[in-house]
Amino acid sequence: MSEGEISGEPVPDAKKTPFTIVTGFLGAGKTTLINYILTQQREKRICVIENEFGEINIDEKLVSENMASKEDLIQMDNGCACCSIRGDLVRTLGSLVEKRTQFDAIMLETTGLADPAPIIATLKSNQWIDDNFLIDAVVCLASAKHVQAHLDEVKPDGAVNEAVQQIAFSDKILLNKVDLVTPEELAKIRGTITSINAFADIIECERSVVDLGKIIGISSFNLERCTTLDPVLFGDAEGETKVHDLSMVSSCGISVEGFLDVPKFNMFMAELLQARAADLYRTKGVLSFAGQGAQKFVFQGVHEQIDFGPAQTEWGKDEPRVSKLVFIGRNLDRKYLTDKVTDCLVEGATE
Repeated sequence: MSEGEISGEPVPDAKKTPFTIVTGFLGAGKTTLINYILTQQREKRICVIENEFGEINIDEKLVSENMASKEDLIQMDNGCACCSIRGDLVRTLGSLVEKRTQFDAIMLETTGLADPAPIIATLKSNQWIDDNFLIDAVVCLASAKHVQAHLDEVKPDGAVNEAVQQIAFSDKILLNKVDLVTPEELAKIRGTITSINAFADIIECERSVVDLGKIIGISSFNLERCTTLDPVLFGDAEGETKVHDLSMVSSCGISVEGFLDVPKFNMFMAELLQARAADLYRTKGVLSFAGQGAQKFVFQGVHEQIDFGPAQTEWGKDEPRVSKLVFIGRNLDRKYLTDKVTDCLVEGATE
């Protein structure tokens, strides 16, 4: 039970736990930021809530490399913690109410396809949640390499452009991967972002490394500005609904047990990226290769750019060798992708 329910009096904002919404289109660097918070920084104790768009939870594996346990609330060596949304956001936050004072802040990593407006509405509309958590800021990560294309994408009638919504509702914008563009391209991107949201501070960064003091505990959220941007945020207007353009964007999760052939898999990915890079917003996976012993491999990609390498952990002695891949993009052919990945398996292969 919250303080507000016990006393019947409004809870002062100073007694609430700051809540930061981390948004940004697929591949902008959200998971990299969360990894940095959970494993590298030592100044703040933060609880991260993860919610990933995908049939298979790859990010859990990527984020959990250095986790100390496998409980619902996973404590980290630096005092931070991580958990996943199992159900709706209100239930997840409700389970954190008693623990919230242990942390300097709560951060929600949203899916890359999330419009932040409904999340804001959920937090502000539930009195119990509003009595315990204070929206501190909406932080948007934007890839300097790809955000322009996402912002320029024309959606079907009635559908919102999630990338535009994420920029518009943000208090802080982390313009990430600035090392991948020219100064002229960077200036153009900053101009585009400012034309959408002139109120937000733009912080340039690489590999999502940022001074957390610039995005946490800054009290920059402004509900009045959000309702100005979206008059139907709380359903005040009748007959108006938003339509997310998910008819073309989908997530295809593939699991195959066995050992993948390195040359075949590399050829498959090269051909896929050559033909469909513009349509692939995000690719990621945990892989088992023939001839590599117990070494796990992970990869993450944004359009044509792929980061691939060994994981920090190995396959357990009795752990099934199940490679998991997720493709998020437009007009994905599930059967084609599944068949291609399956064709990469080596029959009868062992470590």
